[in-house]
Amino acid sequence: MEIPGGNLRGRLDATVLGGGMNNSTYRRLMQVLVDASVDYRVIQHRGEGRTERASVLRGHALASAAKCMVVHVRQELENRHVVAVLPGDRRVDYRKLRREFGAVDVRMADRSVAEELTGCQSGCIIPFSFADDLSVVFDPSLLLPQEVYFNAARLDRSIGLKPDDLVSLVKPRIADISKAEK
Repeated sequence: MEIPGGNLRGRLDATVLGGGMNNSTYRRLMQVLVDASVDYRVIQHRGEGRTERASVLRGHALASAAKCMVVHVRQELENRHVVAVLPGDRRVDYRKLRREFGAVDVRMADRSVAEELTGCQSGCIIPFSFADDLSVVFDPSLLLPQEVYFNAARLDRSIGLKPDDLVSLVKPRIADISKAEK
């Protein structure tokens, strides 16, 4: 079920917020979209955290899905976490991430760390960061579809948004961080 989102301009109603749902990251994301006056779609669907299955539920190609994962980047003098965002039909290339960040090691962050940093449960991490110590990097191939879809900090809601609008809202680092699925 699609809930029109882009026409709300400045207000969030119970339909978009999901009634009594107490998810501050979801609420914050929705407020960012409303405040930015960008066109977006809210898609309500059965709860699903796997990119492939969520794409089927939303009715779009896997390449239009934004797969978001938190990675731990270990550098010589500091450790940091980054939300890596890439199309659903690709996978993270850790070698490219290491090179991009000048890192000694890059690996998936522990689930509990990822959930704490993003305010999202695993499976519905968003391509945004509301934490000062969590940066975002987009693979450039994510910007190719006419619309990009991602779970909206909830397993049962997704957002459809133009890639240019997503970039203007997130202001991510853009770098080649992916490779084709085998």
